[in-house]
Amino acid sequence: MILGRQLQALREKAGLSYEEAGQAIYSSEWTIRRMERAEGGLKALTVKSLLMAYGVTDVREIDAFLALARDASRPGWWHRYDDVLPSWFRVAVGLEESAALIRSYQPQVIPGLLQTEAYVRAITAASFPSAPPEDTERRVALRLARQDLLKRPAPPQYGQIQHLLETAARPTITIQVLPFSAGWHPAMYGMFNIFRFPDDALPDVVYSEALTSAYYLNKPDETAQYAEALDRMCALAATPDQSVVILRDILKEY
Repeated sequence: MILGRQLQALREKAGLSYEEAGQAIYSSEWTIRRMERAEGGLKALTVKSLLMAYGVTDVREIDAFLALARDASRPGWWHRYDDVLPSWFRVAVGLEESAALIRSYQPQVIPGLLQTEAYVRAITAASFPSAPPEDTERRVALRLARQDLLKRPAPPQYGQIQHLLETAARPTITIQVLPFSAGWHPAMYGMFNIFRFPDDALPDVVYSEALTSAYYLNKPDETAQYAEALDRMCALAATPDQSVVILRDILKEY
């Protein structure tokens, strides 16, 4: 995404259209569009040809772009789980790894990054009842591996609610419970995550999923609506301290 944005800036600075940039490297305008939108891999030779077409001659600048292209093409750790990882979800795992801030609304289940192993195993078995045991183990392993980015220790021996209480005490994690008494809210339609990145040049990305597919949004006017909806829900929800009390009361009932 970073490389695509930088290539777009260079093309616009050079005053070239998508079609003209494509012709400069004996390709199509759609290749240029896909590269700038970070759709697909970026070959170093193609990137170098574009840089030359855009008038970039500094060797160090070219080397920096090529290094970025190589990094962009390097498979992430999650590709080891391609056999059980849906193609539409692979981008989401990459966004998790790259994000500086993740805001999540989950009306049905505990967010994946906050689930215990027992919880993961239960919902995996329910979601894929016909899957062989080895596939179930792979899916559970993948979910737990995603949680490594939060630098947690091995899953605790306690229950899911206890785990949420412990997680809420971490300074980098905020949990708010939206009680049913809050009534109608802006996101009755389902879950979504908002990913924000360290590089200010990158737009926020919204992710939402259905049973067999997902969608990703990065247009500022669209992502802003999701951010506004989440802000409103945070205002309607119990405060972080009140949410801890709610979780403790639920734990007492168990």
